[in-house]
Amino acid sequence: MSPTPPDPGRHADRPAPRPSHRRGPATHRECTQPTPQAPRDLVGIGIGPFNLSLAALAHPLAELDTAFYDQRPAFHWHPGLLIDGATLQVPFLADLVTLADPANPWSFLNYLRHRERLFPFYFAERFHIQRAEYDAYCRWVSENLPGLHFGHQIDTVRWDPERSLFEIDFTQLDTDGEAEALGRTHARNIVLGIGTAPYVPEPLRALADAPAVPVVHSAEYLRHRERILAAGHITIVGSGQSGAEVFLDLLRHRPAGRESIHWLARTEAFAPMEYSKLGLEHFTPDYTRYFHGLPQPVRDRLVPRQWQLHKGIDTDTIAAIHDELYQRTLHGGWPDAVLTPGVRVRAASRVGQATIELDLEHRQQGTSSRLRTDAVVLATGYRERPLDRLLADLAPHIRRDTAGRLRIDEQYRVDLDPSITATGCNVYVQNAERHTHGVGAPDLGLAAWRSAAILNAVTGKDPYPLPRRTAFTTFGLAEQPAPDPGRMGGAGAGRTGGIGRARLADPASL
Repeated sequence: MSPTPPDPGRHADRPAPRPSHRRGPATHRECTQPTPQAPRDLVGIGIGPFNLSLAALAHPLAELDTAFYDQRPAFHWHPGLLIDGATLQVPFLADLVTLADPANPWSFLNYLRHRERLFPFYFAERFHIQRAEYDAYCRWVSENLPGLHFGHQIDTVRWDPERSLFEIDFTQLDTDGEAEALGRTHARNIVLGIGTAPYVPEPLRALADAPAVPVVHSAEYLRHRERILAAGHITIVGSGQSGAEVFLDLLRHRPAGRESIHWLARTEAFAPMEYSKLGLEHFTPDYTRYFHGLPQPVRDRLVPRQWQLHKGIDTDTIAAIHDELYQRTLHGGWPDAVLTPGVRVRAASRVGQATIELDLEHRQQGTSSRLRTDAVVLATGYRERPLDRLLADLAPHIRRDTAGRLRIDEQYRVDLDPSITATGCNVYVQNAERHTHGVGAPDLGLAAWRSAAILNAVTGKDPYPLPRRTAFTTFGLAEQPAPDPGRMGGAGAGRTGGIGRARLADPASL
């Protein structure tokens, strides 16, 4: 399959250049000129796995005119966490398209066919593929699917009441990430999929910004691994899957008896992730609908209590860590590795040029201590990227809940002023709706189903028929719809992560 590459320039009709504020004022070598253009049916902002799924499912819909933009030069899925042996925790069926359209040409199995690896994969009998292989699959899709515009930074989204369309301004970036050209496009529907950003706890932010001190987020782990391994003593902060994988990888690279690794966790235990079959039904469309129907105060109380559904550690990783530690006792003595749960980092400071001092509090004991270390890896998760700047010009039209968050309906539409929605135009979100749709929002296993639901809403048709029931569990007292005997089949439960596995689109959020 060799689709014609997209031409980003032909969709630009922005009338006049202005400086990009990405890195301060810029000199533009060329600027797009206003040209007549029909509005897009759908514009996606951000090209991570979720909007890539949307683009892949939109591709066969000939009547739908779409374009997707991302400021990065190319697709890469968490390169800092593609540790050897780390696998997805979702089965390979939870690719970009299969759980909504098994015959879609952008499936993982079709990727293997194009790479002439289908028979080796068949004999490998792997239900959970490696993270690096998932990244390679997504890059294959992103390099061949038309309508994807990398190197394009979205600057502004506004409502044009005269044309009854969304107006989107963007800056085209050169290979160095500098502003090269300006453009404008119009769309009836926008899908926001800008993802999440690494979260650094406040006590460690100043040190993380200091180049002389190796304090790095796990999202950048592989890029800094050799520098971290060169440190005398290493501390890992974070109790989830990413922390476990980094600990195991460092342990395997340090000599027995001279490991000098300390792993700190705020949780009360290094707890396993919930992976029972009925537990996984929290990652089905059935549970998503149930959760959305709950009152907002109930939803807000429920999400933190469900942390073990997505923030625990894969049991295979826990077993591998214990096996590695036990193996090191066979030659006498215990490994120089300390694993301490229930600890909070209250403050951090630099001692001299290359040493970090952490001020620790043990919550159960009510005691405190100080730990000196030479490098810190922060497996402290991710936070949703704020949409306020991007949607600043739409702010007067957006309705929010009592906590100031976007109100999002069951079809993933942002609640906008009726003067906009009456025209048939909408803004949709992907992975910005945990507060309304539950723990499945960042889950790769629900990507294809959510993309199909959005496309069904955008087209007003049913190009992707979705099952009426996907779980054996009845989440509430309301009667569950019976599955259609002629269409038995589920949109699937899902997760990502592990050496482990990675359950979510952002494995370090575990």
